Amino acid sequence: MLADRLDRYIARNVLAAIIVVQFVLLGLDITIAYIGDLGDTQGNYTALDVLIYLGMRLPWRFYQYAPVAVLIGALIGLGSMASSNELTVMRAAGRSLARIVWGVMKPVLLVVVVVLLVAEFVSPRTEQFAEAWRLEQRQGEGAQLTSRSGWQFEGESVYRFGAIRADNVVLDLTRYRFDERRLIEATHANRARWEEGAWQLEGVTTTRIFDDHTESEYQQHAAWETALTPTQLERLLRDIESQAPSELWAYANFLKSQNLQADQPLLYFWQKVLMPLTMGSLVLIAASFVFGPLRTVAAGTRVFYGVVTGLIFKYVQDLLAPASTIFGFSPVWAVLVPTLACAVVGIYFLRRNG
Repeated sequence: MLADRLDRYIARNVLAAIIVVQFVLLGLDITIAYIGDLGDTQGNYTALDVLIYLGMRLPWRFYQYAPVAVLIGALIGLGSMASSNELTVMRAAGRSLARIVWGVMKPVLLVVVVVLLVAEFVSPRTEQFAEAWRLEQRQGEGAQLTSRSGWQFEGESVYRFGAIRADNVVLDLTRYRFDERRLIEATHANRARWEEGAWQLEGVTTTRIFDDHTESEYQQHAAWETALTPTQLERLLRDIESQAPSELWAYANFLKSQNLQADQPLLYFWQKVLMPLTMGSLVLIAASFVFGPLRTVAAGTRVFYGVVTGLIFKYVQDLLAPASTIFGFSPVWAVLVPTLACAVVGIYFLRRNG
């Protein structure tokens, strides 16, 4: 019974610290973003609308800052108990170091579940809704959200898409068709509409390229035979970081089916799926700071080292991401290497002082 009470006490302190840190980080980020976005106000898009837009994007920002909040929150929660000698009393009463760390892990598991649910079901939808709402405020009612441009291979063809709107209309579509690396045809369409399970092109200009001449043909309407669906195109052209893990996995499989590299969607997929391991390794680092070499320093110093550790962790992941493409190793290692390194260092210092 006493053990359960101690677990709850540790979990309550750490969870409260994580929540406070998350609120502070979100508040600072929104303040900075608000000041930066004030220059985008125009027409009906006022300073209040900027604040509403940033509020809609809170789930995405919550997901982004969750690992840092867990690291600093665990440092503050454990550090406050260490400063008041509560951890010393627990150890003197026979509480093992491993059991204390497990008490810290319990609230982190709750945070992990919330973060994964937000990443899968909430933030992808709120990001799309926020962008559509801002566009409508700036351009008037009925404005359609348009995703960015992009390129795509399919068989012997290369496509360039100007954009895709929320109503499944593709704008400024160009298709380059090759025969053994020789360009034989270029087709440009003003737009493509998805109607009854098939694409219909509008304003189509086709240029056929021969050895000694070219021929051009214009059609008002034409069918577009392709395996690409609006969902696949939307994934291709939407910001990949905001996509849900299930969407990233489906997009990666689609790219593989086209014999294309799928490193980027797989990288973000593994970052989101392995978030529990990432947070667990950061908790081990935080605990090692409190019980290990930094146990005698001031709380502010521990927090400073925690922030530095979090930044190093992020930068290492950011560096390994392009390295996985250059050197040809799996993107999962770009996520696992810094995670395992943090876990190994944390366990080493904990065992040394346990």
